[in-house]
Amino acid sequence: MGKLALAAKITHVPSMYLSELDGEHKGCREAAINGHKEISRRCRELGVDTIVVFDTHWLVNSGYHINNAPNFEGVYTSNELPHFIKNMPYSYDGNVELGDLIAKAATDAGVPTRAHSDTTLGIEYGTLVPMRYMNEDKHFKVVSISAMCQVHDLEQSAKLGAALRKAIEENYDGTVAVFASGSLSHRFAQNGVSEQYLHKVWSPLLENVDHRVVEMWEQGEWPEFVEMLPEYALKCHGEGFMHDTAMLLGTLGWDKYQGKVEVVTPYFGSSGTGQINAIFPVN
Repeated sequence: MGKLALAAKITHVPSMYLSELDGEHKGCREAAINGHKEISRRCRELGVDTIVVFDTHWLVNSGYHINNAPNFEGVYTSNELPHFIKNMPYSYDGNVELGDLIAKAATDAGVPTRAHSDTTLGIEYGTLVPMRYMNEDKHFKVVSISAMCQVHDLEQSAKLGAALRKAIEENYDGTVAVFASGSLSHRFAQNGVSEQYLHKVWSPLLENVDHRVVEMWEQGEWPEFVEMLPEYALKCHGEGFMHDTAMLLGTLGWDKYQGKVEVVTPYFGSSGTGQINAIFPVN
């Protein structure tokens, strides 16, 4: 019935919001913002009605969870970096139907998942930052899925992704995009020297591994990447333990995926972390 039209790994660095504001850092993340706008343009061309975000800023300690409230509205300040994101207004429509369908499909597939529509759950900046640049006009409905999974297996997250696609294609009457919202390596700069690393990765080792990973994505080396993903996530401090990436690949076929990634915003360093906007073609 429905269609998964676009999949992407995206950045949500808070310096994107800082980049809007007058001051010494104005314009510093223009490339990342333009990448989000390009992904939004493509979603619109493909007729996407809902964006599902695997959000590595939503921490959970048991099960899998979906925020499919009917709407999201408020003013957000980051508790992690309140000097970067403060008093940021937002207003988006949710998609209760799709969230419920995903939760049922995942649970039926052996990955217990709860969808929360009657809720006061807040929405995290792994979703809010990209939506600011992709969805300012509320063109898309939004569903957010927890992807900072503290005690979960990456293979389970991949199964959730596969179930999500099944729910879309078999039970949803619409067109969906999915975004893994998180970095590659995610070793934040040490306190006291963070300003020096605003545009840098924490170490040459992390940066070199990240570049090799992007090369693997561009060349379609998926069995090799899936095999190394748990160790990569651990040793390179993958954001959210890279459950967002596992979910994304699960929607695309996991180690059987055959696409070759298109980089929209080239890899860049931000406060020690490695970032990118990249489209994963949907087979």
